[in-house]
Amino acid sequence: MSDRMIPARDKNWFGHPRGLSVLFLTEMWEMFSFFGMRALLVYYMTKHLDLGQEYASLVYGAYAAFVYFTPVFGGMVADRWLGKRNAVMIGGTTMALGHFMMASEPLFYPALVTIALGNGLFLPSLASQIEGLYRDGDPRSKSAYNIYYVGVNLGAFLAPLVCGTLGESFGWHWGFAAAGFGMLLSLVIYLAGARYLPAEPARGGAARAVRPPLDRAARDRFALLIGIAAIVVIFRGAYEQVGNTIALWADSGVDREIAAGWTIPMTWFQALDSLIVFAFTPLLVARWARLAKRGVETPWLGKMAFGAAIVGASYLMLALVAAWCDAHGTRASWIWLVGWFVLMTTGELYILPVGLGLFGRMAPEGFRATSIATWFFAGFFGNLLAGALGTLWSQLSHAWFFALIAAVAAVSATLLYMLGRRLGDVESHGAAGAAMAMAR
Repeated sequence: MSDRMIPARDKNWFGHPRGLSVLFLTEMWEMFSFFGMRALLVYYMTKHLDLGQEYASLVYGAYAAFVYFTPVFGGMVADRWLGKRNAVMIGGTTMALGHFMMASEPLFYPALVTIALGNGLFLPSLASQIEGLYRDGDPRSKSAYNIYYVGVNLGAFLAPLVCGTLGESFGWHWGFAAAGFGMLLSLVIYLAGARYLPAEPARGGAARAVRPPLDRAARDRFALLIGIAAIVVIFRGAYEQVGNTIALWADSGVDREIAAGWTIPMTWFQALDSLIVFAFTPLLVARWARLAKRGVETPWLGKMAFGAAIVGASYLMLALVAAWCDAHGTRASWIWLVGWFVLMTTGELYILPVGLGLFGRMAPEGFRATSIATWFFAGFFGNLLAGALGTLWSQLSHAWFFALIAAVAAVSATLLYMLGRRLGDVESHGAAGAAMAMAR
């Protein structure tokens, strides 16, 4: 990143530019709104709208997929016409409107579409500003995406506790309204901290004059990123069960009662993923930093393959627990669900923030939002796959269903490992023509 793109007031805050904190807090409250609504969505459809489980899973999967589809076009619009800041503002306002529309049953489907459209502009335009905070060669940039991911999960942690509790205790519409206010707060923070963010790059005709051409090396990078995204689609088919069939199992297959007859609210379990991210991210970042100082650095795809394998192991554990419960005619202890979240989230930290960072670092200059959008596009097909797999929840025993999801995660781990062994250092191959190496 050229020096002219660095914010004029580039003051450090906890070792990183202040702009990272602005993006961190903006994304935190956006995720609060998104995950607050997501924590309620399946329960709202099955308990309030009286939709069948299979149909509700399909709607959930289609909505989650659309959320990851719109950033592909939103990233292009931001790079070429609107600019990142305008895209964030327009997208955030649209999302807030959609959350408030959820308070009306007749507007349920239009509200889902509105949120997904706003997300398309907001999501890639915000994350793609991270690289612009650092000069070329700044070693801090490698850990910036993990720190940003903590912001994502802080919002996701608060959302089920606030929106979920309001929805379960006072009415679903109160939970959706809280999600809408979270989105408005996100926009306020972004506007207040705009002076710490990177300057807008040129767009339109001016952009074509200064932007490096999309030469063969850049096209090779995009080809490699698309190949990685295709494998991540398979992984997300397993990972995205968290808000779908895992939420249903927490309701019907888990004994959530604690001493004195108090029952843990089912939406609270969805906060565990983010809580574990807080606890484990500093440990992982410190470990990777220590290894890097000794000259030992695990390749990007090696980390991602390891993470997918851990997620597969977590579902295999649930399969064994569910089989034991079926054999004894009982429900699983809530402790097993907590243990699953610990194991699954550990794997998540090795693949999702690492993949986001990889796509940000390998993006050709002038196409960063488009590159980030390609990463999120994997979520589109991944959520479609997750929704389709979710329809099997009512047709298979819980044990066999979890075993199937474990196999899906294992396939993605194997493919990432094989690709990593073939390419070695992804960044260097991306610069020199990784697509050709992948085709040999």
